[in-house]
Amino acid sequence: MEGRLFTFLGSIGGHGQEWIILSHFVLVVGVIFLLARASTKKMQLVPTGTQNVLEAYIQGVVSIGKDSMGEENARRYLPLIGSLGLVIFLSNMTGVIPGFESPTANINFTLSLALIVFIYYNYVGIKKNGFVNYFKHFMGPMPILAPLMFPIEIISHFSRIISLSFRLFGSVRGDDMFLMVLLMLVPWLVPLAGFFMLAAFGVLQAFIFMILTYVYIAGSVMMEHEDH
Repeated sequence: MEGRLFTFLGSIGGHGQEWIILSHFVLVVGVIFLLARASTKKMQLVPTGTQNVLEAYIQGVVSIGKDSMGEENARRYLPLIGSLGLVIFLSNMTGVIPGFESPTANINFTLSLALIVFIYYNYVGIKKNGFVNYFKHFMGPMPILAPLMFPIEIISHFSRIISLSFRLFGSVRGDDMFLMVLLMLVPWLVPLAGFFMLAAFGVLQAFIFMILTYVYIAGSVMMEHEDH
């Protein structure tokens, strides 16, 4: 069924899932570069237009992480989380437009994003605390609990990959199927409320992905605060 869905980019290179996801991801990245170019082409002390929008976005991303790790750390990890947020948001919005498909509606794409987060927060945690101290934290507050706590912690961390990837994939794929059925039943001008709802869900999923990434990074680099 997926291979028969019409997309504008699919009419160029075929409707195979590999081409559909890759081409729409390239489209999303291209839009991000255009936004970055437009916002930095003529920087102003009092921002207007695209610069104003993206500066508001950056401030919003920092405020998301401020509560979990403080403003200084929130700004330190802003490049990763801000980039993930833009990619996920624009990918979600792409699927709302008839004739296009969300890259985030593919489990391989969302799994790749989840793996990036998983590898990164473990890397910065080891870099910040040292290899031994980082994994020592997995063993719990008392040595006697280590045989029980360590495997639970390992399973818990790996389950974050599944949680991040399947939450985003399931939500976006369900939204796409809902939109497809809606457009089959009624003309595309009628279900405007449905389009608004799908757009709101797309924003929400990007927000959830960003805040969870902040929480995971905070947990890996601020272990001494957890201990106290």
